[in-house]
Amino acid sequence: MCHFFLKHELCHLFREKEVLNLVSFNKIIQITSMRPLKIVVLIKQVPDTRHVGPDAMKPDGTVNRGKLDTVFNPDDLHALELALNLKDRVPETEITVMTMGPRRAADIIRDSLYRGADNGILISDKRFGGADTLATSYTLVKAIKKLASFDIIMCGRQAIDGDTAQVGPQCAEKLGIPQVTYVEEVISITNDEVVAKRRLSKGVETVSSPLPCLMTVHGASPACRSKEAKRVMQFKYARTNSEIKRNDEFMKELHTKRPYLTIPEWGVEDIDADISKIGLSGSPTKVKSVESIVLTASEAKVLSDSDSDIEGMIIELIEHHTIG
Repeated sequence: MCHFFLKHELCHLFREKEVLNLVSFNKIIQITSMRPLKIVVLIKQVPDTRHVGPDAMKPDGTVNRGKLDTVFNPDDLHALELALNLKDRVPETEITVMTMGPRRAADIIRDSLYRGADNGILISDKRFGGADTLATSYTLVKAIKKLASFDIIMCGRQAIDGDTAQVGPQCAEKLGIPQVTYVEEVISITNDEVVAKRRLSKGVETVSSPLPCLMTVHGASPACRSKEAKRVMQFKYARTNSEIKRNDEFMKELHTKRPYLTIPEWGVEDIDADISKIGLSGSPTKVKSVESIVLTASEAKVLSDSDSDIEGMIIELIEHHTIG
């Protein structure tokens, strides 16, 4: 079991074979005999939904990612912070971030390294394109199985480009491990079990799960910490092999001297994926049509606080199936 304390308590704690000197402020100290954890954080680069134009979708119903600005999926940042918090509490814990996407998705791997992740893996191949949640979870699971071992898989509750919240649970099901969804906080952890608090629509729930397990992290959990200047300097030249230009001798030499800067990039053959289960061909979900709705000022209505206006608004909302 992890025992952690606040340094600002300004005291000395003595236990058998455990001595803790509290010498600075506002940081969490842990005393633990736990083995180091291996945590995989599934992250995603998503379109910035605040700036979606008319060319956001392709004729086949898939997202036209090349035409959209991208951001780090917000819920995945919360998942990364939860993993980093465990790393603070359990010494020598290793965090691997993993993302599936085009080559430019390496940007969020670098972002994760700057914030405290230890390494990252990019799953990228044109044949993965157009995947729905079923094909995406299959691809991620094939990549996860390539890893030697893991204790916890973390991911955001959902991605803002789909809002399905299906990929995390599907990964857990395919891996045959327990899942804890809507996690807000990890209360305690041992070598065999984790206790977490879940944020539900009508309250909170405390649950325990054996390890290994998968957690989807709620947006109500703490926001991710900022990038560290020291880590930015350390990893600013981190690249996948496909990002290094053939004639860039400086980058090639740097990566030879510092192999930790090379971000692994896995394709279909690297994860031994079944072509029929990936990408658009492996996706049973088909988008029939996409409609862009823009509300204009002419559609706005001004209502008074009278009973008749409020009653009329409720009747109209019910008729249009907005409520009820």
